[in-house]
Amino acid sequence: MKAAQKAMDESRYSDAEQSLRIAVKEAEKLAPGDRRLDVSLSSLAAVLFYQGKYDEAERSYLQAMAILERTLGREHLRMTESLTGLSVIYQMQGKYKEIEPLLARSLAIREKVLGPDHPDVATSLSNLGNLYSSQGKSTQAEVVYRRALAILERVYGPDHLVVASTLNNLGVLSGSQGNSVEAERLLKRALMIREAALGSKHTDVATSLDNLGAFYNSQGKPAEAEFLLMRALAIQEAVRGSMHADVAITLGHLAASYEAQGRSVEAALLIERSLAIWEKTLGPDDMRVAGTLSNLARIYSAEGQYAKAEALQRRSLAIREKIRGPMDPELTTDLESYASLLRKMGWNPEAIEIEGRVNSIRTKHSSADRSVPDR
Repeated sequence: MKAAQKAMDESRYSDAEQSLRIAVKEAEKLAPGDRRLDVSLSSLAAVLFYQGKYDEAERSYLQAMAILERTLGREHLRMTESLTGLSVIYQMQGKYKEIEPLLARSLAIREKVLGPDHPDVATSLSNLGNLYSSQGKSTQAEVVYRRALAILERVYGPDHLVVASTLNNLGVLSGSQGNSVEAERLLKRALMIREAALGSKHTDVATSLDNLGAFYNSQGKPAEAEFLLMRALAIQEAVRGSMHADVAITLGHLAASYEAQGRSVEAALLIERSLAIWEKTLGPDDMRVAGTLSNLARIYSAEGQYAKAEALQRRSLAIREKIRGPMDPELTTDLESYASLLRKMGWNPEAIEIEGRVNSIRTKHSSADRSVPDR
């Protein structure tokens, strides 16, 4: 397990997977109920997730949960890790309706076993907040985030390191709600707590710098964002190496800063670096690869390099369709962008075909919504 964790920390996911598969085989020889089997399966699932092997990861989490339910019961505290991990898998697979019940069940277990004011309950609340935030349910997200923050501040104090993550979540949410003053205050407070506790060169500090930089991007302050993101990138590369996933995230944000400043060539180079990292660490067919391809296609399209942009956008769509299916409603925005690009290239028949797909998807899902009876 130590070798697998070291490989994970270094983003060597295939090596981690190999070590954990060996650990699972060894644990299967042990007595029923031995913790090492469900722990190994859960760890394997996490590694498979990071490689974009979502179906395999789902099976590993479900197997771990089945073992726990059989040996310890449905409401044992150890269930929560697999419930949370499975919820992340379902989010990447686009199985949104299945996520909230898993997170709610994990929260209920922790509240029952640990009490309503335990820090682990705050973790479950934050997970629910992340889900609500991703779904645009900002009111529900804020409620659970603030409850999580209240628990952590009561247990640890307002300036404790553990409070910083929830401050970050609330800061990002406030920014999305248009409350820029509150967002900046929360994000800066999280950064100050982390710098005071960890020093200026810790990766958690880099995360806060990245979050604040991304916020400044959203506020039309790319120069301020660039300064923070360059600091974050330097920390991440020094500590984690140049091919770590966190580096890829910050490269994407820094590229957005350059793009906003009219530095499209530099932005494209950064996104190409980010793409290489995602492809190496996650494989060629991951959703994060798809998003990065779309970003790069947008820059090439703005520069009039339509052939390059078309190839990238087509590949991005193929990945999304493979993971979420050809009729997923979230495809419509990408399909519309692709159709617009095709029209710029003069490929009108192809654009019309894509626009027809958009209409079909919307018609299907609007019909499904109307078929649900009022309650």
